[in-house]
Amino acid sequence: MSDAQQAGRRGGREARRALRAAPLALDVRPVNPGMVSGRYAALTDAEVMKVHLAALDVLENIGLADAIPSCLDVLLPKGCTISDEGRLLFPRGLIEDTVAMAGRNFVLHGQDPKHDMEPWGKKVYFGTAGAAVYIIDPITGEYRESLSQDAYDIARLVDTMEHIHFYQRAVVPRDLPDPAEMDINTCYLSVSGTTKHVGTSWVHPDHLEASLKMLHQIAGGEQQWRARPFVSQSNCFVVPPLKFAADACRCLEMAVHGGMPVLLLSAGQAGATAPAALAGALVQEVAEVLAGLAYVNAIKPGHPAIFGLWPFVSDLRSGAMSGGSPEQALLSAACGQMAHFYDLTGGTSSGISDSKMPDAQAGAEKGYNHALVGNAGANLIYEAAGMHGSLLGFSLEGVVLDNDIIGAVQRTIKGIEVSDETLSLDTIRSAVIGGPGHYLGSPQTLELMQTEYIYPAIGDRLSPKEWNEVGRPMIVDQAIAKVRDVLDRHFPDHIPEDVDAAIRAELPISFPRDRMISRAAPVATIPVESIAV
Repeated sequence: MSDAQQAGRRGGREARRALRAAPLALDVRPVNPGMVSGRYAALTDAEVMKVHLAALDVLENIGLADAIPSCLDVLLPKGCTISDEGRLLFPRGLIEDTVAMAGRNFVLHGQDPKHDMEPWGKKVYFGTAGAAVYIIDPITGEYRESLSQDAYDIARLVDTMEHIHFYQRAVVPRDLPDPAEMDINTCYLSVSGTTKHVGTSWVHPDHLEASLKMLHQIAGGEQQWRARPFVSQSNCFVVPPLKFAADACRCLEMAVHGGMPVLLLSAGQAGATAPAALAGALVQEVAEVLAGLAYVNAIKPGHPAIFGLWPFVSDLRSGAMSGGSPEQALLSAACGQMAHFYDLTGGTSSGISDSKMPDAQAGAEKGYNHALVGNAGANLIYEAAGMHGSLLGFSLEGVVLDNDIIGAVQRTIKGIEVSDETLSLDTIRSAVIGGPGHYLGSPQTLELMQTEYIYPAIGDRLSPKEWNEVGRPMIVDQAIAKVRDVLDRHFPDHIPEDVDAAIRAELPISFPRDRMISRAAPVATIPVESIAV
């Protein structure tokens, strides 16, 4: 083949790639946020009922310890009692009434309405989450402490990812040791970096109160905030097994009064803080979150609350967390089913890799977890991108790689359309009777090329020959280049400068304004072997 022919062939490939890369209108994309799922079931209907009844038994006869006075003030008048051991017991009737009155069909808003989510029924959305304390170098495998710059960079990276639908705080800024500054700045960095719905957490109600004032300013006023709250609170109101967490409960009350949606999050670890039997771990999770739901609805009936079953798994040989395990996939999928049983917006985790960096193990663990949990129909799937080292490490390059995985899983969620048209009898007849004997140029193939088939953003589908011709690029190299490109050019400016200045005048915002319009210098790394796991 001549040089001209080779150049032409490569040019044709590039043209086809450019065509595939061009953004499609939402109504013709092969996948979209919030597609209906639920084709996979980890539990039978009878097993779901057994878990439910066992959870009611736990609440009625074992109860939760360490309820704070304000919790008792709202729940004792609803029929709760205190056991001889001082534990708060929940009558079955209260739980049934709570489920009946609980908030349903509430929108989780983005600052930009195009990112609004409708997480009810069996609609599925994927997002980030976590509290990683390290950032991973994709080349060396070294870990360094996560900083404010990372929290902001992750938010604006997620802002550009098609298949990551919301951003929940993913790292802890270790350069902010003061808890109030950390909470307020984390919220600020999150809402500054993306117009998608944001989730974050606070360790003290005073920190949340200050953040709410900031969110009012961004929204244009408290009334506008309450109409479209674009931040939800991730709240670990329980310390498994079956104990209330005092400060988290106070933050929960503040969020409810402040009009902020809450993620009621129970995170027992099977074999450690929850039973090793997966069914028992699920029972404890359900009981704890039902207690939280009763708490919220006793404060404000119908307040938006996400049924956040987040069970984790132990490697029983060592006691270490095993977030990428098949047991994790089964538990999280079952959590989606339990939320469907109650007809509540459900949130769970998927995609936590035990691998220390983006590699084959990480891809495998994330792939089979997302496939099961996504197809089980969990409404909100957290920790779905970038998480490694069993929640200790976060990878920006992993976000890009996981975006491809999530897109592929969404295509499996969409399933196969079977209709008179897609059965393709006329297309088959045209191809084999007087036709070319193939379908490469048929009108149907050209029509469905982009609307029914999804293509990875950076995944490699070149032939070995083509791969050699372009220098044998490795997938991590592609991800590094993508991260660099986004962080060099994408600086969201949706918060007006005068509003930002007003926030800075009132709150201890430590992140410099000029670093929101240019990249920061690289930060030092620490050897991965120095991490205490």
